[in-house]
Amino acid sequence: MKWNRFLKGAAIVGVLITTLFVRNSGIALASSGDNDSINEKYGSPVVVYGAQLSAAQKDEVKKLLDVTDPSQVREITATGQDLVNYIKGDAHANMYSSAKITRDDTGGGIVVNIVTPENITEVTKEMYANALLTAGVKDAEVDVASPIKVSGHSALVGIYKAYDTGKGTNLNKDRTEVASEELSLATNLAKKEGMDSDKVSQLLTEIKQEIAAQHPATKEDIANIVDEKLKTLNISLSEKDRQLLIDLFDKMRHLNINFDNVQSQLDNLAQDVKQKVQNAVDQGFFQKVADFFQKLIDAIKSIFS
Repeated sequence: MKWNRFLKGAAIVGVLITTLFVRNSGIALASSGDNDSINEKYGSPVVVYGAQLSAAQKDEVKKLLDVTDPSQVREITATGQDLVNYIKGDAHANMYSSAKITRDDTGGGIVVNIVTPENITEVTKEMYANALLTAGVKDAEVDVASPIKVSGHSALVGIYKAYDTGKGTNLNKDRTEVASEELSLATNLAKKEGMDSDKVSQLLTEIKQEIAAQHPATKEDIANIVDEKLKTLNISLSEKDRQLLIDLFDKMRHLNINFDNVQSQLDNLAQDVKQKVQNAVDQGFFQKVADFFQKLIDAIKSIFS
């Protein structure tokens, strides 16, 4: 009888732990919208397919990106030559990751949805958003998908091409190149020991926020901002990686990238990233609690065995 009461109590504790985790994890339910409505101000959404997709894979991507009526979207293909044009990439590179870009009203910000997170192995939605802000993209909803496992870098080139084919929306090539450098640096840093993609995104976003606030005039000013953020976020980098960060943001300074114009989008992105980092901390805490109770249950079971 006592044993049964104990098991019931343990089950209740487990439910409470789960409830607390969900409450603190910041999980949000997707809201329903009218996805079939065309924004007459900006025209139909643009869907960019990777050039290496087979016919079957392209059909799969269409389903993933909710392309049910091709007449309601503008379809283009991203090729290896586009890698050369936009980011000085390899013309022979394979292109699989694809994207759907729906321009939004001014002030809507950049919303990135990775439809196939299991197949986009390196680039996170926050990394995409950061790079797109650097490139000059704003106020758009971007859906990314791939039928196979890929890093996700080529989708960024596809997004650039989607903007270049629109009237009056051409992007500055120097900015797209430095945005690609930013994405490469972000994914490389995320592979370092003691780092993860959320922490890297938080670092990059908060550096941009400080640049917008301080308007650094020299490379030394950039270095001071980078060092302060590394210290504040308790991030330890090698001297080589630290210098890569400084060089990257100094390039942005020379390009006169004005992050003031996207301050609200940076603020929203920073808040999202901070929430993800906090969720990861909370999840680790609750896992420790669950492990503790499991050990307790196992210990009591051993008494009765």
